[in-house]
Amino acid sequence: MEPHEVEALARELLSAYEMGEMIATPPSQRPGFDLNAAYEVEATLRRFRETGGHKSVGRKVGYANKAMWRVLKLETLVWAHMYDDTVHDSQDNSATLTVAHPRSLKIEPEIVFGLKEAVVVQAGGAPDAAAALASAEWLAVDFEIIDCPFPEWQFQPSDFVASFGLHAALVIGERVAVRSDGIAALVDELSRFKVRMSCSNESKNGDFVEEGSGRNSLRSPALCMAELSAAIGRRFPEEPLHAGEIVSSGTLTAGHLTTRGDLWTVAIDGLLALPSLTLRLT
Repeated sequence: MEPHEVEALARELLSAYEMGEMIATPPSQRPGFDLNAAYEVEATLRRFRETGGHKSVGRKVGYANKAMWRVLKLETLVWAHMYDDTVHDSQDNSATLTVAHPRSLKIEPEIVFGLKEAVVVQAGGAPDAAAALASAEWLAVDFEIIDCPFPEWQFQPSDFVASFGLHAALVIGERVAVRSDGIAALVDELSRFKVRMSCSNESKNGDFVEEGSGRNSLRSPALCMAELSAAIGRRFPEEPLHAGEIVSSGTLTAGHLTTRGDLWTVAIDGLLALPSLTLRLT
């Protein structure tokens, strides 16, 4: 795509994001648009948001499932930036969230990391969970709220990248320090833990929704973070994951439709010592 086309598309997507509008024709159905163009649009959106006073605070991943890579002809996962007005800390592992212009919201439980230094990836080497964790200052369970501007949630990976990674909000639970002497155990725990999702609203009272696993995020959220760092390094070597960034690894369950009045809880089963998190949508 030509630079003026990239900017025009970015403005269209930003307007839809800010106003809660739908986009009838996804970019992937338009001539000249591919994953390379999607990352150009994503970078332009970041420039627009930062010009508007909203700082990028980290990155989120999509398609942290290798089975989907074969189907969608992806070589790795995809990502988009998150911002200071969409990332929130909980209080006592509980939060209330209002999404300003919802279209079709879904909720996903994830593991989020806070970096103390750049994630080092050996060129050509396999993703290393321990090396990735050595770069992390803390980890926590989180809820990500995603919102799709495309009818019936029909989109391609390139559409995902160009539309903020479908990111609407991230709510972070209690931050637990990553200790250097605990990394070996944490590598094992992150590949084996399970989560349980439940939801309460006017029609149900704390009903069990789904059980998920750390293995759903590239076999481990730590491996997902390592893969993200390698993928960014190949595409944008001048913009590696760096100290101070937040990394939201892939979802641990399917995304579930949600609306105002829902009260969601995610609880960790297994040795992973992270407290449960509760989120109410208002």
